[in-house]
Amino acid sequence: MNAAAFYPQIKDLHIAAVIASGLLFASRGVGVQRGARWAMAAPTRWSSYVIDTTLLVAALMLCWILRQYPFVDAWLTAKVCLLLVYIVLGTFALQRGRTPGLRRGCLLAALCVYGFIASIALAHDPRGALLWLRG
Repeated sequence: MNAAAFYPQIKDLHIAAVIASGLLFASRGVGVQRGARWAMAAPTRWSSYVIDTTLLVAALMLCWILRQYPFVDAWLTAKVCLLLVYIVLGTFALQRGRTPGLRRGCLLAALCVYGFIASIALAHDPRGALLWLRG
């Protein structure tokens, strides 16, 4: 059977993983800000790894099915580059930030980047939400 036949299911899985990943990251970030132990506990971290691995595998499958690739298609290149920024900000928001203020700022910045990545995905354009701001 052709993998393209499963495109709708793979896309739905990818979208669900995007939402789950963002919600888990945001809740962990708030938990870290409040000093909650569960936010950095092993089960929570492993849940994040499982969700993010699912997200990545689904993304790679979609690239393969659609024949659209990062560093070939501008909107996917923008998503990958911003994903790296999101990951770095996320590590500072959850553990590497030395002060609560730095962790809070990185959390807010990471969530903004997350939202912009989602807008790029919806627009299939590297300008993402900036297209809507132009009117």
